[in-house]
Amino acid sequence: MSEPLQCNTRVMQLLTEKASIKQEVFRKSKDYFNMMKGVVESVTACVADEVTKVDDALQLEYKDNSPNECELHFSGDVLLFNMHTNVFTFDKNHRIWQSGYVREDKRRAYFAMINIYNFLADSFRYNRMNDAGLLLARVFVNREGQFFVEGKKQMSFIFNHLGQQVMDEANIKELVDTAMICSLEHDLTVPDYKDSMRVSVKQIQSLSNELQLKTAKKVDLGYYPRMTRE
Repeated sequence: MSEPLQCNTRVMQLLTEKASIKQEVFRKSKDYFNMMKGVVESVTACVADEVTKVDDALQLEYKDNSPNECELHFSGDVLLFNMHTNVFTFDKNHRIWQSGYVREDKRRAYFAMINIYNFLADSFRYNRMNDAGLLLARVFVNREGQFFVEGKKQMSFIFNHLGQQVMDEANIKELVDTAMICSLEHDLTVPDYKDSMRVSVKQIQSLSNELQLKTAKKVDLGYYPRMTRE
C-alpha cells in the first residue's frame, strides 16, 4: 500500500494565511455595503422631504438593484454604488505601503472595492447605451473597517487617511453627501460644434426613438447622443 500523500506546506500556508484573510475581507465587505445602502436610502428620504417643500418637482428615488448595487436618483443625476465581488491589494509602488498602519500588519492591505459612478438620469430613462458615466470614487475598505478613497477632487482628499477613519454611518453619510455635491457642481456642457457636425443616420434614428420626435432634415446640433460630463 502506497504512503499517503503529504500536503505541500507552502500551499497550506497561503490558504490559511492569505486566502483566509481575503475571505474575511469579502464577508465583512457585505456588511459594510449593506450599511452604505441603508445610509443612501436614509439620505434619499431626508433630502426628498426637504427639497419638495421648495419644489415638488425635485423628486429623489432610491433603488436597490442587487446585493452588490444600488442607485440614488436626484434631479438629472444618478449615483450608482457598486461593490466588486473580488478582493484587491496594490502594487508595491502604491502609497499605502508607506503607511505605518500597513507596515505594522501587511494583512491590512487587502481591500474590498466599492465604485461610485455618476450618470445622467436621462441615460437610463431613454436607454441611451452610448452615454458615458463618470467614476467619481473608488472606496477601499479592509477587514478592520478602515478605508480610504481614490477619486475626483474632494472625494479623494477628504477620505485619504488610511488607519484613521472607519467605515461607519457618519463617514458613509459624508461620503454620499460629497458625491452628490460633486455631481451637482459638474454641469452638463454642450459639446464642441465641430465634434457634432457629422451625424449618422443611426444616431438620428436613435435620437428620434429616444425622444419620440419625428425624423426631419432640420437637426438640432446642440444635442448629441454622446454628450458626457467634463
